[in-house]
This record gives sequence, C-alpha cells and structure tokens, in this order.
Amino acid sequence: MRVLGWAACTAAALLAVLIGNARAQTATTTIGPGPAERCYVSARDGASGLVPLQECTAALGGFLSEADRAATLTNRAVLRLQRREGAMALADLDAALALRPERGEAHVNRGAALILLGRFEEALAAIDQGLALNAADPHEAYFNRGIAHEALDNLPAAYRDYARAAALAPDWPLPQAELARFTVRTP
Repeated sequence: MRVLGWAACTAAALLAVLIGNARAQTATTTIGPGPAERCYVSARDGASGLVPLQECTAALGGFLSEADRAATLTNRAVLRLQRREGAMALADLDAALALRPERGEAHVNRGAALILLGRFEEALAAIDQGLALNAADPHEAYFNRGIAHEALDNLPAAYRDYARAAALAPDWPLPQAELARFTVRTP
C-alpha cells in the first residue's frame, strides 16, 4: 500500500508490475482493404504473434499516403508495445511523428514505449504532448502518466493521474487496482 506524502517507492519489483500495466492507445484507422487495414484491426483488437507485425511491415512496403503510413507505423508500434518491444516501438513512433506530429495518440504511445525503456521524464513529456493534442482514450494516457510519476517517486501526481484515469473510465479495473495501493493521509 502506498502512503501519499512520505512513502518511498518500495521495490523494483513493484515498478516492474506497474510497467507491465502500461497501456498503448487505441490503433489508428487506415482506409481500404489490404495489409494496412489488417494491421489496424490487429492493433485495435490486441492481436499478438508475428503475423500481425508482418501485415504491418507488408503494408509499409507498399504505396501508402503519408497519413496512412503514419497510422500504420503507429499501429505496428502498438503491436510492438504489446510484445514489450519498447525500442522498436519507439522507432516506429518517431517515424510516425516525423510524418504527422499532430497525432496525439502517437505521442501517448511514445510515452508508453519510453516507460518500457525506463525513460520516465521523457515519457511524461510525450504523454503531456499527446494530451495537449487531445489524444483519443485519455484515460490510458493518464494511467501511463501515473506509472511514470510513480516511477519518479512523485506519489501525489501518480495518485491524481490514476484517479483521473479511473474517473474517465470507471469500468476499467487497472486504475482502480493502482488506487487501492494508496492510503491518503491529510496533515
């Protein structure tokens, strides 16, 4: 249980559990049938395995508009995040953002990749940028930001972000589980 205000981070094992809960934003829609669409559906549905990644890679090898290329890179990154391939997800997201820096979801997913890589300050900046750009599924962004804040031992900020995630998605159990670890004491 975490006590706000004076408790320190208890163990690296706790951090590993929190990072395991980092969530990728929903997939980005692409238009038309083919590997790009199958890549999107796989990312949206949380598919795993090599076949969905191969679909994304095949799509990227063909002709795509700039918008669809950025979306497919983001979708492949989502699949890589699910596989805990943080460095490769980060490379895909950086490429997607080079094409479409206004995509809030890509910034939030970049934050998730940075969490996996243990780069928490950078993760906060990426997630903040995604929220400023009105990323879809802000509850997941706040949850991930809570993970980063907690890893940096900023427990009040972590608690606020988990609470915001829970308020935005009351039926989602992950923020509730994180909040249950805290005890709030007033001075």
